Amino acid sequence: MSQEWSRDHGAAAERTRLAWRRTGLAASVVGLLAVRPAFAPSAGVRLILLAAAAMIGWAALIALAYRRTRGLAARPPRPGRRAVVACAVITAGFAILGGLVVLG
Repeated sequence: MSQEWSRDHGAAAERTRLAWRRTGLAASVVGLLAVRPAFAPSAGVRLILLAAAAMIGWAALIALAYRRTRGLAARPPRPGRRAVVACAVITAGFAILGGLVVLG
């Protein structure tokens, strides 16, 4: 009696696609939290510009996640080397913006 092992390559791509969706959702929360101080009555130009930068970063990350999930839907899934690096850069940018919002 021999056992046959079959690998389901679609499950890994599906998990990665769901992870990119969670990344987009987390970016939405971070973007909204970064924009919140800009709506205070005493918000100056600096906070408004930081909020605009946060929204640009959010839009870039959402577009990146959407593009990456489309790449994972292809058969075979396309590798996303540049997407991972771009996501890391945008995330670091969010951290810097968050620090500036707290200091501002």
